Amino acid sequence: MNDSSFELETPVLTREDLLVVEDSRFVTDNVALVTGAASGIGKATAIALAVNGLTVVGADIDSDGLAEMATLVEEFDPSGEFHGVETDLTDDDDVAAVVEAAAGEGTLRYVANIAGMQHIDSIAEFPMERYDLLQNIMVRAPFLTAKEAIPHIEATDDGVGVIANMSSIHGHYATQRKPAYITAKHAINGLTRAIAAEGGGSIRSFSVSVGYVLTPLMVDQIQDTAAQRGITEQEVVEDVMLGQARTKEMMTPAEVANLFTFGFSRHGTQLNGGDLLWDGGYTTTYE
Repeated sequence: MNDSSFELETPVLTREDLLVVEDSRFVTDNVALVTGAASGIGKATAIALAVNGLTVVGADIDSDGLAEMATLVEEFDPSGEFHGVETDLTDDDDVAAVVEAAAGEGTLRYVANIAGMQHIDSIAEFPMERYDLLQNIMVRAPFLTAKEAIPHIEATDDGVGVIANMSSIHGHYATQRKPAYITAKHAINGLTRAIAAEGGGSIRSFSVSVGYVLTPLMVDQIQDTAAQRGITEQEVVEDVMLGQARTKEMMTPAEVANLFTFGFSRHGTQLNGGDLLWDGGYTTTYE
């Protein structure tokens, strides 16, 4: 179906989109580190956590985007704070530095590893430099961030904290032409469980797996897929991306951010090593 009115654009985030939770730990003395904070899901999550009263340190390689975030967050009248730190997640020193910066803002208790990238190609044609970059950003950096953050969490008065990782429906099943992404998301699920296994019940870990989210990264992916397959962007969304789903709409970054807020909160106490699978029926139903 071709609808000339079809427009592909990311949704505008509003305060009303965000889940706000009453939680005694959601105060400015406590810090959340969010990677990929200048765009998409990371941006929405950083704003959501600041609105919920936490001091948020946002890590991103996009310094201009972080500067814009500092202004944008204030428009949401947050009870918390936001501080951006330019960070190259492929640089070990940068990762260590941003964790130290987060710990320097208060009591580091929360980490949201959200930064990601995508490259679409078959295994036979996949450029290894892109494979290595994707794995570095989406597997090695979350591992190193956890490694650096855990001692800070353990050193708090009660040793309580949470490390959350952005997974995907592609951490549950595989499709064609996304082999590096699929490999990374399966790995991040394993890291989540490993953190939970070592956390002793005080340091929790969980992952968030969603279907297609309308982010700038996804808009680029839709455009690339349309060009590769010789179809319209609307056909990519309706037939390729949402064809298998039972919920026939893409998620918004705010909806994903709310899952991180919920998982970090007192309501997520039993969420430890588990996965918040909000997939619209992608992985749980079939025709």
